[in-house]
Amino acid sequence: MKSLIFRTASIYLLPLLLLFSIFILLRGHYLPGGGFVGGLMAGVAFLIHSFAFGLKETRNIIKINPGFLMPIGLTICVLAALAPWIVSLPLMTGLWFEEPFKFVGMVGSALFFDIGVYLVVVGSTLIIMFTIADTV
Repeated sequence: MKSLIFRTASIYLLPLLLLFSIFILLRGHYLPGGGFVGGLMAGVAFLIHSFAFGLKETRNIIKINPGFLMPIGLTICVLAALAPWIVSLPLMTGLWFEEPFKFVGMVGSALFFDIGVYLVVVGSTLIIMFTIADTV
């Protein structure tokens, strides 16, 4: 029997931790954080949910196969790295929009690279979690 307190807390923790992971992702190209740490935070959020409700219930929440997140994220990373080359700049040079966006600030290719890393880390973390849970 799972603890009622833990189950109730995990209902509130999942959206809060996912929101916090996005915050960490968005602040990563200015301050410490970024795609890797934000992706791990999102993976932990789903891990806590699976501890409380079981793996089957967590898989029902995640609408997309986590294995698809990794190639999508890797594609975004490659495109962010190649984008400067298209405009005759060296690879991995930061490209930035002229005006800052509300709530995000300055947006550039570094943010898209971080988003790609975020998706790769979330996908790989969830696949590892699901694989380990299936073998136990």
